[in-house]
Amino acid sequence: MLIVVCGVSGTGKSTVGKLLATALDLSFYDADDFHPESNIAKMKAGIALDDKDRQPWLETLALKLSAWQGSSGAVLACSALKEAYRVILASHCSEPIKWVFLHGSEALLTERLASRQGHFFDVRLLSSQLDALELPDYGWVIDVQPAPAGIVETILAKLNSPAADS
Repeated sequence: MLIVVCGVSGTGKSTVGKLLATALDLSFYDADDFHPESNIAKMKAGIALDDKDRQPWLETLALKLSAWQGSSGAVLACSALKEAYRVILASHCSEPIKWVFLHGSEALLTERLASRQGHFFDVRLLSSQLDALELPDYGWVIDVQPAPAGIVETILAKLNSPAADS
C-alpha cells in the first residue's frame, strides 16, 4: 500500500505521516529529504519554487514510490500541491495511491509555521503554496485542527471502511 499525505507547509504532513506509518507498519519518507540543495537554498531565502525547480524532485519521488510499491509499501509526506505534480508522482505506480490531503486555515498554518524551529521553509512562502494548491475531487481531505493522533484515527477509519478501495 502506498499513501501520500499531502498539503501545504504547516499542515502536519510529516507528523501525521510518521504516526500513520507506525500504525500501519509501513516505512515513512519525507519528500523534503529528496529536495536538491538548490531548492532548499531558494526556500531558505524566501523564494518560492517554480515548476522547473520541482520537476526533477517529483521525478525522483515517482521512481521512489514505484520502488516502495514493489517492496512493502510506504507512507510519503509530500506537498503535492497541483494535480500535475500528483500525476507525475503516480506515473510509475502499477496500483492506485491512497491520497490524504491535510487542510487548514491560513491563520492556523501561519501560527504553526511561526513556532516551528529548525526547518528550512520560510513562513513567507505559505501564501504562494496556498495560491498554488489544487484540492482534488479524489482522496480524503482531512481538517488539521484536531491533534495528530485524532487525524490518524480518522485516516485509519477511512482505510478500514468498505469504501476505501473505491
